[in-house]
This record gives sequence, structure tokens and C-alpha cells, in this order.
Amino acid sequence: MALVVSVIVPTYNRLTQLRRMLEALGRQDLSLAKFEVVVIADGCTDGTDPYLQSLAGPLAVRAFVQENKGPAAARNRGIAEARSDLLVFLDDDVVPATDFLSEHLRTHAGRKGIAVVGPLLTPGDYRLSAWNAWEQAMLEKQYTALAEGKWTPTARQFFTGNASVARSQLIDVGGFDERYRRAEDVELGYRLAKRGVEFVFNPRARGYHYANRSFRSWLDIASVYGRHDAVFFQDGEQRRWQTVKEEFAGRHKLNQALVRGCLDRPRLSELVSAMLSGLSVACHAWGLDRGSRAALSGLFNLRYYQGVCDEIGGRKRFLAD
Repeated sequence: MALVVSVIVPTYNRLTQLRRMLEALGRQDLSLAKFEVVVIADGCTDGTDPYLQSLAGPLAVRAFVQENKGPAAARNRGIAEARSDLLVFLDDDVVPATDFLSEHLRTHAGRKGIAVVGPLLTPGDYRLSAWNAWEQAMLEKQYTALAEGKWTPTARQFFTGNASVARSQLIDVGGFDERYRRAEDVELGYRLAKRGVEFVFNPRARGYHYANRSFRSWLDIASVYGRHDAVFFQDGEQRRWQTVKEEFAGRHKLNQALVRGCLDRPRLSELVSAMLSGLSVACHAWGLDRGSRAALSGLFNLRYYQGVCDEIGGRKRFLAD
């Protein structure tokens, strides 16, 4: 039976999650002979390497070990090693539904020049931290808007925790940019869009995201996303930079005021961040999800737009443009 799809999985010190994800791939309703799983162990130190070497069974797993270079480099290695032209990207902390691969294949059937995005859903059997719950809520808000046709999917939804695209198209644009360790998938999405790739959302290509990001990592990501978006949006495309401004204008008035008051004022920003952090955790512990999410939204917006300002040269330019 011919191989029709390669699943690319970068992994770094998430052995428990990796096992759970591979078990789910072994339960796909697609014949195991039709797909391979290419796992790139990116400098793991938690026993992942010997675990991968010991794997045996009907699921075709091809494992490759490299020194730690980041997710972009790991995915590029997966692209190079894949034996099918259709690639599905899956994160090691995402558990695919049984029809996950079938749905990606169904969407690609008879179509060329598309990239398919599936949702990263919140699992019902897992208690998320306050900040991870906020991030999942924001993702699912996007997915609802996409499914209802209120939004059209773009490169900004090209999250490679659950996405698929032809290998030939990735090679054509040069793969992932290994300079980026965050938002490298969205940056790649912009380059695919420039080559005419159409983004398609399939809400039935479900993956359940067992998010376990630390609070410090979550905070850092907000700032890094702001910096990277400023770079992406200023890279010769004024329209995309205008999108950042329009999005800020659409933020809740309290978040706008918070950002305006704290940008480039580190002491005030640290004080406000500490207050919002404490409030979010307390509200989450008391079951006050609305309050927790409001506090985290303020905190994320503050860190994100500070990242934008750090990249473009300060608050005056951001507020004046």
C-alpha cells in the first residue's frame, strides 16, 4: 500500500506527552500502511532517545536525534527526512482524534496549493493552569469565528501544532527560518501566502492540546510574539503593519488604557504585571474564570505591545503611527 502522508513531530523533553500522542496516532482510522511518523528528538535529556530506539510495532515511526537547535530546525529536519509529499505537522503535546489524518487528507483531496489548519482543542480530562486555560480560550474563540465564517483563515492561524501542507511547497519557500524559536510557523505562513498558498480551516481535523507551559514561558511568549509580529509586519508590507494598529484599536478599552499607561515604564509595568498575575491565579483557584481571563488578557496585551514597541523603537512611534 502506497505511503500518502508523513507526520512530522519535533519533541524536546516531553516523553510522557510524546508517548500519549504516538498511542493516539496508532489508533487512527487511516490504515497504518498509508502514513509514517517522523519524530525529531531535539537534544532531549529525559529518556526520549532510548524510548524512540526501543519502539516496535505496526506504527511506522522513524526517529532522528540531533543536538538542541529549536523547533524550526527540528521541523526542517523532518521535512528533509519525510518520504511523502503531503506533510502533517503535529506537536508532541497534541493528541489527535481518531479521524485526524483522514480529515487532513480529505481536505487536500483534489486540491493543490492549500495549507490546512485544524483546531487545537482543550481536552476534557485535563486541568489547565490559569494562563494555559486563557490561551486555549483565545484559540477556541478564533476557531469558532473561522468555523462560522466570520473570519477567513490566514497565515496567522498557521499553527504547526496541527497543520498540513505539501512538502514541495515548503521546499519552494525555503522551509522554516531557524533564526526564530517562536512564531516560526506564522512567519513561514506569510512566505507561503506570498507564493499564493490558500489557507483552509477544517474544524473536524481535531487535536487535543495538553498544554503545560510554565507561567514564565507564557509571559516570554507574549513579548516575543510582539517583537516578531513587528518584524513580520514591517517587512515591506505596510498593510500588515496597519493590521497591528487596527487590532490594538479593537482591544477592550481597559486593555488599551493599560497598555498606553505602562508602555516603556518598566517599574509601573512590573507592578501592574504582578497585580494582574496574582489576580488571575486567585480567580482561577476560586472558579472565577471570567475574572482570571480578564486579568490575563490585560497582562498578555501589556507584554505583547511592549514587545512591539521594543522592536520598533518605543511608545512614541507606536502611539503616533
